Amino acid sequence: MSTLAGFLTDPWQHVFMQRAFAVAVMCSVVSGVVGCHVVLRGMAFIGDAVSHAVFPGVAVAFVLEFNLVVGGAVAGLLTALAVAVFSQNRRLKEDSVIGVFFAAAFGLGIVILSTAPGYSGSLESFLFGQILGIGDGDVRTVAVMGAAVLLVAAAVHKELVTVSLDRETARAAGLPVFGLDVLLYALVTITVVIALQAVGNILVLALLITPAACARLLTDRIGAMMVLAPAFGAGSAVVGLYVSYHRNLAAGGLIVLVATGAFVLCWLFAPRHGLLAGRRGRGT
Repeated sequence: MSTLAGFLTDPWQHVFMQRAFAVAVMCSVVSGVVGCHVVLRGMAFIGDAVSHAVFPGVAVAFVLEFNLVVGGAVAGLLTALAVAVFSQNRRLKEDSVIGVFFAAAFGLGIVILSTAPGYSGSLESFLFGQILGIGDGDVRTVAVMGAAVLLVAAAVHKELVTVSLDRETARAAGLPVFGLDVLLYALVTITVVIALQAVGNILVLALLITPAACARLLTDRIGAMMVLAPAFGAGSAVVGLYVSYHRNLAAGGLIVLVATGAFVLCWLFAPRHGLLAGRRGRGT
């Protein structure tokens, strides 16, 4: 019992771990909610693309010694707006336009960052996250930006779901489809920016998509999905940080691996949509 108590309480004796838990849980909750809309719309590629899009903003902010989160958010939002505009031409699929603009943004970021002396270390931090090295200001920034994302997502929840399920019906009902597209891109961008500190640029897609995919396997109800996805994300973050602390392993990578393990379990054992449930159904 004492060993278990030590396992659970030891990390909380360190301020840096307290900050890490706070930021990881907040990022996971926000990512879970926004990720549900991304999964419903079949836009998993956008999470990876946005993480590339924020790169030039982060690079400019680093060169100018400005706030990296703000720089990344501005670049991501501008690129997202461009994608939303060009995607209105239905001759090209949305993922094609995303690939063009976000690849270009990442290339621009590499060029800008290469002009700054000593950029390699900062690039590594951006790519792999720095959740164990964040400060109180970072915690406040994530809290404020995360709360803003959740409030906006709640305010337009029904409209976003309608557009995700049937764009033509939404347009016929008088919904501003283009504006909602831009808004969703903006929400994804801000979510990615605040999650970069937790898991880094390379792994941020997992925090956005994997918990929502778990929830999608477990329920057909959108409301339940919006609850389950943040729960999976937050649980993965907490377990990953505990293992990281006690085994001295990379925190961001472990958070993603725990979430992936949860996804595999859901894929196998989900009551209605899991692999084993499908085999039982065919066998009866």
